[in-house]
Amino acid sequence: MHVTRRQCNAVLAAAGSALPSHAQAGAFGRLPLLPERPHLGPMKSASSATTSASLLPSGQLLLTIEHDVIRGVTPSMLRWWFENLGRTMTYRGTVYPRYLLWHPRDHIHFELATLSPNGTTGQGARFRIVEAFGANPDFHVDSIVLFEKLDDEGISLVRREFGRELFRLEHRFASVLGGTSYRSRLLAGASSGRLAGLINSVILPRVFSNTMGTAWLTHNVEEVSMLEHILPALYAARSDA
Repeated sequence: MHVTRRQCNAVLAAAGSALPSHAQAGAFGRLPLLPERPHLGPMKSASSATTSASLLPSGQLLLTIEHDVIRGVTPSMLRWWFENLGRTMTYRGTVYPRYLLWHPRDHIHFELATLSPNGTTGQGARFRIVEAFGANPDFHVDSIVLFEKLDDEGISLVRREFGRELFRLEHRFASVLGGTSYRSRLLAGASSGRLAGLINSVILPRVFSNTMGTAWLTHNVEEVSMLEHILPALYAARSDA
């Protein structure tokens, strides 16, 4: 395959929007880190989960997590959480966006970009997500993702650029004794196409490096573990019960 200099420059110029990236500010301008919010409970460490990181033959980066059981939480509660993540909650008399309490250090902003085709904030909706893994500005993410799947089995978040899928994050839920099992799988990079080699070998290391991937593993373990402190009481008090 031959890639021209013009094609290379075009892809590099658009690289900031191709994947969740610390390499540029995005179309919206970079949002800064926020003051740390209250912790509704202790966050678990990465050692509480089974994690893996591997580089596939395609050059894509694959990250996986088998989380500790989320105690007192059911799969239907998790679906409800993601469907209503853009709302607020009250903690000790102060109203916070739910997203900011989900990870009280790393999360920066969450907003609806477009409703789903049937007019909901569930499956088919798009959201802007802004965060910084480990509260590290070098690991800043500002991305609009599609909630491709959202039901009691799990959620899939997808980012497409250049007519191809470049980012996929899947979480899968299952009822177990005492709560819910939660498995995560993140795949970054292009699986095929004329520019896949360029994207995976040149752009991916710049916008989602192995070091950033390791930081994401810890970040995700921390935020998932926070759900058992947030979700049971919030779900019990929901207005749509």
